[in-house]
Amino acid sequence: MRDVARDAIEAVWRGESRRVLATLIRLLGDFDTAEDALHEAFRAALEQWPREGVPASPAAWLVSAGRYRAIDAIRRQRRFEPLEDPDAEVDPASLDPAEPELLEDDQLRLVFTCCHPALAPDAQIALTLREVCGLATEHIARAFLVPVPTVAQRIVRAKAKIRDARIPYEVPGAAELPERLASVLRVIYLVFNEGYAASDGEALTRADLCAEAIRLARQLLRLLPEPEVAGLLALMLLHESRRAARTDAAGDLVLLADQDRSLWDAERIAEGCRLVETALASRRFGPYCLQAAIAAVHAEAARAEDTDWPQIVGLYDVLRRVEPSPVVELNRAVALAMRDGPAAGLAEIDALLARGGLEHYHPAHVARAELLTRLGRTEDARAAWQRALALTRQGPERRHIERRLAAL
Repeated sequence: MRDVARDAIEAVWRGESRRVLATLIRLLGDFDTAEDALHEAFRAALEQWPREGVPASPAAWLVSAGRYRAIDAIRRQRRFEPLEDPDAEVDPASLDPAEPELLEDDQLRLVFTCCHPALAPDAQIALTLREVCGLATEHIARAFLVPVPTVAQRIVRAKAKIRDARIPYEVPGAAELPERLASVLRVIYLVFNEGYAASDGEALTRADLCAEAIRLARQLLRLLPEPEVAGLLALMLLHESRRAARTDAAGDLVLLADQDRSLWDAERIAEGCRLVETALASRRFGPYCLQAAIAAVHAEAARAEDTDWPQIVGLYDVLRRVEPSPVVELNRAVALAMRDGPAAGLAEIDALLARGGLEHYHPAHVARAELLTRLGRTEDARAAWQRALALTRQGPERRHIERRLAAL
């Protein structure tokens, strides 16, 4: 019985602890108090479940136990009195179980609270990874290549901001939902991109970030089945499907056109494409759905030369109407070069750089250098590659540019 109970407790910790924490935050009104209560609840479970058996609703039991212990602790602090029986056990039969629906709602509340626009972007990311995903502060620091005290301070400040500004612990109403949901999706995608970016950081840790972002998007889609949530999940799945082919044995970048497509994850591609189709069929799609649709066109091409570039240009035309930005224009120019030839794409990129806004964005200079190389304008290409190298910090990307320069 003891081993069975311990196995059950470990399984509940992995699968339910963040749901339990979310409900305890709602009930107790404070992040730190709720975290202490969560650990106290699991300590109580370790003491009681081996003797009394695993309760029918472990998460509800833990919520009740955590709340019981937290309220007891608050009373002792206020009265400065010791508890008469510090070893008193929790009687699950005497406590009100938390409804499963409330546990689900509380998870959604926690996501929106951690991603509230009143918090700084880096604080939103750190707090989401810590409280929603359950990652240790040390793990987050390693993933983002920053000192542990820096991450810890961001989390502390974010919690204080929520408390002092009285940020509501709630899912926004219909009027606020689109804007607030966009903030949540942005945080999730930032987490994914941090893990997906070619880097000299710890490969396993960065892959973990991508996995956490995908898991969080799945959870959000289950709780809030909106087309843009499905679009973001699809976009991340389609990008992640190429992970095994993105770098070679030496850790150097392999461009999309040169990747071994047999290494792509067919299951992720199939799921991503299904999500894209469903989201687009809703006619309520936004930028994530459109970006996912573009990624799906790439994923469906058996060979690079089979890519449907006219369809990709058309999707970028829609995307720049939905969410105009210089980066979208740049990506469209690259697709245009593949459809109409390098001169057409180069003219678009030169016009973009002339307008300003991308002069310090190294992918713009990489794209320009590639097109100049294809046109045989060697000296201009060399200057563009050198400008791109000066703006690039990531090791794998720098090595790629250095190889292209050497080839000239």
